[in-house]
Order: sequence, then C-alpha cells, then structure tokens
Amino acid sequence: MCLAQTGTEVMTPEVRRVGDKLACLCGICNNTVGTCPMLRCEHSYPARQRIANALAIGKSDDQIVKAEVKMFGLRALSGPPSEGFSLLAWVMPMIALAIGLGVVALVFKQIRPRPAAAGAPEIDHDVLDRYHDQIEKEVAKLE
Repeated sequence: MCLAQTGTEVMTPEVRRVGDKLACLCGICNNTVGTCPMLRCEHSYPARQRIANALAIGKSDDQIVKAEVKMFGLRALSGPPSEGFSLLAWVMPMIALAIGLGVVALVFKQIRPRPAAAGAPEIDHDVLDRYHDQIEKEVAKLE
C-alpha cells in the first residue's frame, strides 16, 4: 500500500528562507528546518507552520528567528551567531589554519637540504712540496 506524497502548502520559498536559519532539532537529521526531508518531522513540521503563521501576520525574518531562539535556545540556530563569544566559532578555524600553515612552513624550512659548503681553497703544489720535504727532513733527524 502506498500513500501519496505531496508537497505541503506550508513550505513556500519564504518559509524555506527563514527555515534555513534554524536547525532541525528532531535529533535524527542534521538539516535545517527549511531543508529537513522527513515528512511530518516532529520538529521541522511544527516549526514550518509557526514560521508560515508568523510571516502571514507580517513578522520579519529576524523576529521569527528570535522567537525560535527564545523558545529553544541558541541550539535552534543553524549556525553560531556572529557576535560576542560565538564569533570565535567563525574566526578560530581560520586562525588555526594560519598557525598550521606556519608550522608546516617552518618544518619544511628546517628539513630543506642545505647548500653545499664552499670548496676547499686551491693549494699551491710548490708550497705543498716544500712542506712535504721539510717533514721528511725532520723525520730523518728523529731516526
């Protein structure tokens, strides 16, 4: 037996726009209220109806979102707010990435092969022969 699955009159582009700012708190999916695919979801379906009713009486998107946050707390938001202490949730990934890239650059700089040392200076063979002769004479005196 099959049940027909039809769209609801509640899901309009306006409801989806506001619903995308709110997280579905059913505990099963990780979607927003606007994108929750479950039919008659225990959280997103009533939330969509509340959003549609609020839009019908002329409330703004921010007013609706604030009402949901007042009802369910900050967990109702699909992302952390970009103000106050929660701003760290937006900034820290970029800071961590910059620090990580810096560490990688330092490691590569340390393990990079060093340039070869400058070659030994040219030795004058006449001077070398003179020293060699002097050593031979001194060794002969010792014997």
